[in-house]
Amino acid sequence: MSASKLDEIDRMILRELQSDGRMTNVELARRVGISAPPCLRRVRTLEEAGYIRGYHADVDSRRLGFEVQVFAMVGLQSQAEVDLSKFEQRCRDWPLVRECHMLNGEVDFILKCVAPDLSTFQNFLTEQLTAADNVVSVKTSLVIRCAKDEPGVPFDVLEDRLSQEA
Repeated sequence: MSASKLDEIDRMILRELQSDGRMTNVELARRVGISAPPCLRRVRTLEEAGYIRGYHADVDSRRLGFEVQVFAMVGLQSQAEVDLSKFEQRCRDWPLVRECHMLNGEVDFILKCVAPDLSTFQNFLTEQLTAADNVVSVKTSLVIRCAKDEPGVPFDVLEDRLSQEA
């Protein structure tokens, strides 16, 4: 099921849950203009179809003592699929790596890492990341501050695109 196959109510449900995943089904149904039982059926269908992958709390890492956030741009020696998959699995196993994205261009992967302090990140960098098989280069950028951190997708853009297709 693609975005264009979702009806307006399904898209409103996704928009509302993206904004506040903790609201009750009754409140969600009220916001999208349907009764609670069909709303719950729609949510379950969206979950089963993979549009909703889960529900998470937006945890403040700094309040929990993770003061350092770093983006690491990683270059690999080999880009064979087996080597890419091995590196991705390695990233899944490293707790400090919170996101791992494969890129095209000069950099093979960008990793978003969090650590309680610079020394913890430096140990990870030197003892694990740069020492990993197939890693030939790592460039890091320390985050000074975050001006925007929005989850999900911009539903206004989706609605504009869908209205132009109609």
